[in-house]
Amino acid sequence: MDVHDACQRPPTSGPRERALDEGVPSLGDADLLAVLLGTGLSGRPVGLVAAGLLEHAGGIEGLARLGPAAIAEHPGVGPAKALRIAASIELGQRVARRSARVTAPVTSSAAVVARMGPDLARLAHEEMWLLCLDGRNHVRAARRVAQGGLHSCSVTPGDVLRAGLYEAASALVLVHNHPSDDPAPSPEDLVMTRRVAEAGAVIGLPLVDHVILAPSGKYSSMLDLGVLGPA
Repeated sequence: MDVHDACQRPPTSGPRERALDEGVPSLGDADLLAVLLGTGLSGRPVGLVAAGLLEHAGGIEGLARLGPAAIAEHPGVGPAKALRIAASIELGQRVARRSARVTAPVTSSAAVVARMGPDLARLAHEEMWLLCLDGRNHVRAARRVAQGGLHSCSVTPGDVLRAGLYEAASALVLVHNHPSDDPAPSPEDLVMTRRVAEAGAVIGLPLVDHVILAPSGKYSSMLDLGVLGPA
């Protein structure tokens, strides 16, 4: 046997081997998921388990919206593998979020959506975040100020303004998600927004917008709707 032939790597057959030979970016979605899972079931290889999980979730976008408990219920996954998948998704989203946080100022509702949408819109429960802006509309800090159930997220003007004052903000933007996929503001959203804006005006800390995100990518803006006036 030729020495060169003897030293050749055997033909690759699995996603881990292909990742080593061709690079991780060469793998498809199911292959990447198979690498995370590591093993499948008796009589059902890991690639089939991964493909089945993706089909059940509706692709990687749907998978990102599932929590570890829901992922763990799929045959061949279980809690440990589900946590591995959820942690990997979160790492990827953090990289995307932090890479997007450049020095460009927040000057429109679309800029708020671009910044917060990748993380916030996909959640199955409501969260409200506060963007604290400096005098040039650059984001000084982003802080979660409330977390609610599937249908409601309560916050008081004091919650918002205390966070803004702590961050020495010059202006504020609220952003929260509607898991129902309807970004239209509820009556409660409108009342809360007006109360925060009125309280902020008293202390010279304007609320310049309140953006509501939906999983489909749709959104509404209190500034665009005329609920809030230009600061």
